[in-house]
Amino acid sequence: MDIILVTTIIASLFLVIGAAEPFAARIRLPYSVILAILGILIGTGATFFLRTELTDALNPVAEAILDLPIRSNAFLYVFLPTLLFQATLGMNLRRMLDDWVPILVLAVVAVVVATVSVGYALSWASTLPLAACLLIGAIVSTTDPSAVVSIFRSISAPRRLARIIEGESLLNDAAAIALFGLFMGFVMFGIPDPGFGDALARFPILIAGGALTGWLAARVAVWVMALFSRHDLAQLSISVALPYLAYIVAEQSVGASGVIAVVVAGLTLNLTAPGRLPPQSWTNLRELWDILAHWAGALIFVLAALLIPSLLEEVRLEDFLLVGVVIVAAIVARTAILFGLMPILTALKLSPNVERPYRVAILWGGLRGAVTLALALAVTESVRVPDGIQRVVGILATGFTLFTLLVQGTTLRWVIGRIGLDRLSPIDEALSRQVVAVALQTVREDVARTTENYELNRDTVRSEAKRFGERLDLAVTKAEESADILDRDRIALGLIALAGHERDTILARMRDRTISARMAEVVLSDADRLIEGARTQGRSGYQRAARRSIAYSRAFRASVMLHGRFGVSGPLARMTADRFEQLLSQRLILRDLGTFIDGRIRRIHGRRVAELLHDLLARRIEAHETALEGLRLQYPGYAEELERRFIRRTALRMEEREYVAMREDGLIGSEVYTALIQELATRRVAAERRPRLDVAVRRAAFVAQFPLFADLDDGAIKRLARSLTTRHVDAGEVILRKESVAKRVFFIATGAVELESAGQIWRLGRGEMFGQMAILTSKARRADVRAIAPTTLLVLDEDRFRRLLQRSQALRKAVRISAEKRGMDPAGLVPDD
Repeated sequence: MDIILVTTIIASLFLVIGAAEPFAARIRLPYSVILAILGILIGTGATFFLRTELTDALNPVAEAILDLPIRSNAFLYVFLPTLLFQATLGMNLRRMLDDWVPILVLAVVAVVVATVSVGYALSWASTLPLAACLLIGAIVSTTDPSAVVSIFRSISAPRRLARIIEGESLLNDAAAIALFGLFMGFVMFGIPDPGFGDALARFPILIAGGALTGWLAARVAVWVMALFSRHDLAQLSISVALPYLAYIVAEQSVGASGVIAVVVAGLTLNLTAPGRLPPQSWTNLRELWDILAHWAGALIFVLAALLIPSLLEEVRLEDFLLVGVVIVAAIVARTAILFGLMPILTALKLSPNVERPYRVAILWGGLRGAVTLALALAVTESVRVPDGIQRVVGILATGFTLFTLLVQGTTLRWVIGRIGLDRLSPIDEALSRQVVAVALQTVREDVARTTENYELNRDTVRSEAKRFGERLDLAVTKAEESADILDRDRIALGLIALAGHERDTILARMRDRTISARMAEVVLSDADRLIEGARTQGRSGYQRAARRSIAYSRAFRASVMLHGRFGVSGPLARMTADRFEQLLSQRLILRDLGTFIDGRIRRIHGRRVAELLHDLLARRIEAHETALEGLRLQYPGYAEELERRFIRRTALRMEEREYVAMREDGLIGSEVYTALIQELATRRVAAERRPRLDVAVRRAAFVAQFPLFADLDDGAIKRLARSLTTRHVDAGEVILRKESVAKRVFFIATGAVELESAGQIWRLGRGEMFGQMAILTSKARRADVRAIAPTTLLVLDEDRFRRLLQRSQALRKAVRISAEKRGMDPAGLVPDD
């Protein structure tokens, strides 16, 4: 085939892609539907031109279009990895992990139910072997992720719901293609009636092998990319190679699912790369993949649609009945998932409540597309699949895809309108009126100042002011009509706005590089939880999300256990350093939110709501300070190291701004500017490096460094270390309760505790002790003691403590000081020196 002609056709397809998007927006149809229609028209036109004698001059072009090297391998090995990989890079993985149960259940169960439903329905309605029927079920069970995501963006669905459906749409591609590979093997090897249990038994092997391959490939890629931290183009090139190599190795060498390998590789890169790559490199990488995925997604739809006329050439009357069976079975299966399984997950508190209108939109929005056609094409190309099965698979898959695109796709907006998802809720409608009134008032004030500064014609100014005043009066009247919003709704809306501003501030700090990209992902996830909590449960949801942002995770507690019981300190050191950086980053953000409350929220929602938000913000700041103080007491020098790092990064950002301003003002040329920026980049790499945190506690070494035991000789220190026992407690755990019997003294190895008695609070950190006063006074304890950070305690029983007190002058001095702080007379409690 002439390369010039092929290049011309491909370039023309890009013109079609470029024109299709604005056209789809203009006529309000899904972009994928328009691409499919254009592809069908192009394929049908080329076939018509080739078979009629009226347009012989166009025969070379028609032949070139119909003879394009469109094979299933091109879809599966070129386009599909691109789409899957980009989708994983665009995910908020940390938030998606919060909902991994409903995502995984919906993805796997939905595919299995659809495959079984369609397969057995076809087996009942046709003479096809069960293996072929299940193969068709696997082909048509995967939805198009881009179509589903665009639906939810168009109707402004709740973020958590959209995230669950996006994850389900992505992963069900992987599950469906894995099942396709299983049943394709049964059909090619002539196994007419496979045991479905046998197929499912092989399913985990495909998943596990693909996941391991993708994880290893991504880890190697990130390691190599980190070595090339100063070469952006090299990093981009490695990222382009990653999904294709992971797919090929999994499919051809491991015998596992290439789709799973690509998904896991993308998720691993998404999770690890922001902390290993410079922020701008990560941004450039995601922008590159956005473009590649846009082109791949559009081309796969157009090229797959070109094949539809040829796939339907041998259609028969009875095939329409079978297409109807597939349509009914697939819709019934998806209905069972949405209206049967999802309410059960909600009742078990594994999934958010999905309201009925949203479930209807998901049901009718289950469009199929290029992946379905590509899998059907793979069947029609295989010489080991009988001709009769090839024909039926091609026709049924194509007919079902056309139904979803031309019937469901074209009526989707009408359905959304009928169920009311295209309209604002009463609260949002009332809020929008108030926002318009406040905005117009601000605009009038700004316009008045502008016209005064420019000394415009007074008659013109008065005329325009009158027109603007009429619009403002109308807006105020509508706002007054909506003044009956309940206070709890105003508070929820104010909290949503506050959390949204917090999110914007985090992004601005990330762009300024005062917050690392990796840490920005963490605090952005916390901000998203605040928004969703306020949207779904108001003030209580916001407060619950705020408490969760500073709570210790299960992984952190597991790392504490590993450190305490087995001496494995690596995970705890990493997570503690992450927590330090997270709390410091959030502290910077929270300090700026009060201005937003006074400047914006007060004008829309009033003084009472603003005061309440100030109170909630003050509580959040206090909780953060308590958590941060616990870490400071635990590792007093490390907080200072991180603060110095923040100051250095801020100074470098300001220095970069000065160089940019000097270049724009013409004070320095491009050569000098480039040299300065390169030298600054070298210093920035050093400033980005986080200091290492040592959390290891070695009892003997710790005792030797303990100020209270400074005057003990080596032999006494060794004996004391053997006498001490270790206890690990989580943050928030009560160590001692008031009025309990005194039997032990506690020395803080790492962590921090809080003592509360008679309304007074004392906080103790590493190297301090508690519990000694109750023993010395022989009275019940007067204070509750609670850990405010994961804490490691060294515990000494009463008898050994009294003997130690006799030998250690430093310990006696510490006890006296502690007694004086609490207003007690140390005389008689401590032996004389």
